[in-house]
Amino acid sequence: MRYRAFVSYSHADAAWAGWLHRQLEGYRVPSRLRGSSGEHGVLPDRLTPIFRDREELASAGALGPQIEAALAESEALIVVCSPEAARSRWVDAEILAFRRKSQGARIYALIVGGEPNAGDARECFPPALRFELEPDGTLGTRPTEPIAADVRAGKDGKPLALLKILSGLLGVPLDTLRQREAQRRHRRMAALTGLATVVMLVTSFLAVQAVIARHAAERRQKQAEQLVGFMLGDLNDKLTQVSRLDIMEAVDDQAMAYFESLPATDVTDEALEQRAKALEKIGGVRMDQGQLPKALASYRAADRLLRPLALVAPKNVARQLAYADVLSWSGMAHWYLGDLDNAQASFDAAGRVLERTRGVAPANSTLLYQLATLDNNLGHILESRGRIAEATAHYQRMLDASRRLARIDATNVSWQNELGLAHNNLAKMALLRGDLPAAVAGYRADLQIEEALARLDPRNNSQAERRLISQATLGRTLALAGDLDGGIAALESATQEAERLLLGSRESTTFQEDVGLYSAQLARLLRLAGRYGDAEVAGARASTLLQAMTLQDPGNAGWQREYAEAKVERAALLSANAPAAARAIVLTALATLDAQLSKQPDDRAVALATAAAQLQLAAVAESPALAKRSAASALATVDSQKAGRSDLRMLALRVEALLRLGRRAEATQAAALLAHAGYRDPAYLAVLAASGLRPAGVSASAVAADAP
Repeated sequence: MRYRAFVSYSHADAAWAGWLHRQLEGYRVPSRLRGSSGEHGVLPDRLTPIFRDREELASAGALGPQIEAALAESEALIVVCSPEAARSRWVDAEILAFRRKSQGARIYALIVGGEPNAGDARECFPPALRFELEPDGTLGTRPTEPIAADVRAGKDGKPLALLKILSGLLGVPLDTLRQREAQRRHRRMAALTGLATVVMLVTSFLAVQAVIARHAAERRQKQAEQLVGFMLGDLNDKLTQVSRLDIMEAVDDQAMAYFESLPATDVTDEALEQRAKALEKIGGVRMDQGQLPKALASYRAADRLLRPLALVAPKNVARQLAYADVLSWSGMAHWYLGDLDNAQASFDAAGRVLERTRGVAPANSTLLYQLATLDNNLGHILESRGRIAEATAHYQRMLDASRRLARIDATNVSWQNELGLAHNNLAKMALLRGDLPAAVAGYRADLQIEEALARLDPRNNSQAERRLISQATLGRTLALAGDLDGGIAALESATQEAERLLLGSRESTTFQEDVGLYSAQLARLLRLAGRYGDAEVAGARASTLLQAMTLQDPGNAGWQREYAEAKVERAALLSANAPAAARAIVLTALATLDAQLSKQPDDRAVALATAAAQLQLAAVAESPALAKRSAASALATVDSQKAGRSDLRMLALRVEALLRLGRRAEATQAAALLAHAGYRDPAYLAVLAASGLRPAGVSASAVAADAP
């Protein structure tokens, strides 16, 4: 096995996962136990490596190949359990994947919040951790009793919880490990206590000497702060190795008290900058420990020192960047605390500092990177509040900064990925506000970046998948703009690349889903182009793969939705010659989609799929009454959406529903908006042709060309 353990966690518990990862990889097995036999074999010197994914999962709907490979190559799985983890689709998928690939799977739970087996919103165990697997690999109903350590107040606490996890990983009785750790801590603490005593004596001595004379005080104070810096640095690292977080917290608290007691006047600017750096470091330690209020207090103390320094030296780039950095960290602390108002205020303040500094050093790469990251964070805060125009402005600023970074070093993959992310953000915003040309342009730019990165590393399958996803996304958008041939070409290329990747890794559900999803989307465009034989082949491939995946994991809502969409496309292909069969197929799809929409009424993807299925049922209904009821259901689904109502796809479905209900005047108004936006989806134009409706901006030939 490549990894000693795989750490699975929700993004909301990233701080806890980081703490656990550092503790496990920094742990040294007691010397008297090394080389002896534990329950799982010979005990190593260290428990390395431990796998922890530091990036968010892609939106493709499945675990990526790197995650699946890491799970398969891990001896054990550690799940950071909280209500957020219990609701995380990805945490549940990682547990299921590990249990299916590992007989007698070694799984350990670290409870950081919520309640185990509560059965309500407080539940901290994901479903895949609470129930046994059936012989076919599906999740059953028989409850399990996972091995758990609990860091919550009044429970195990951090030190004991960590020892419980280590005991399980090493296969050593907990009492044995506790005794060895106690002996080792006593020996090390004797040395560390002596060291800390010396440091405190020296600090006290220097503090006394500081009052003798001003110049001597400045010199001694600087030396004292260097010693405190040592306490926050090397000493903290050593204490981390022996898991003495209580002493680390005491050291940090004493350091904070020391710095706050010092005057902010009558000292050099350099000393104040050094003091602020130390305070920022304290904030970072506390952030890693999950002590967000204390981290915020450290950042505020650093802010009080750096603000006047920045104000008196507006052309000092290093000082301005340091101040903006502290403001940004304050914003992150507020963000993690769920305080969006103060997070935005901190980010805005950092942005003002950086924008002023930009005039002094416009090509400074650190400044540009801070600007790009800051605008990305601000954009997401505004987007979450539905303030699309403001979010778009920040994403545009992010794009500008990313472009400059890319010009500084075009080979920097991280900067190139940030540039692609900026284009993707703007394309998404364009679709939400109904600006189709901007969406097409954004997705084209994203695809160009992905293609360039793929050429740099042709053997990187993850990069190849990112490229094909970008290509498929662009293809769908081109079809919406009326370029049916371009859309077909892009989706054909994407499905061919997905088939190639699947051929090399047939067990990869990521590649299986890519082939299934994009084959279904290709089938739709081929049908609209009149290539019914090719559409039949692509649709059959999609149904075969997606059906097998839903049988493998019935609880995967994303796969269920995609299979339902493939069914609706199959019904559309059969509607002309076999309406009864088409009706039966679309009813089974609606059974899935209606259930999902009732659970997730604001999920735009589910709403789009449901409304499209309801309209397809109206098209093959056996009676006018059923057709009207289905069209009314589609209209209600569209109108119930609180966000993204300017989405052109949603608006096109609304036009079709209104026309089927005989509300022609309303349909004409909505169609005029779509015409102005350049929406030329062939299926939508066919609906207009069938109704005889031709809004201003759409030629008669364009509508007639798509008539059924």
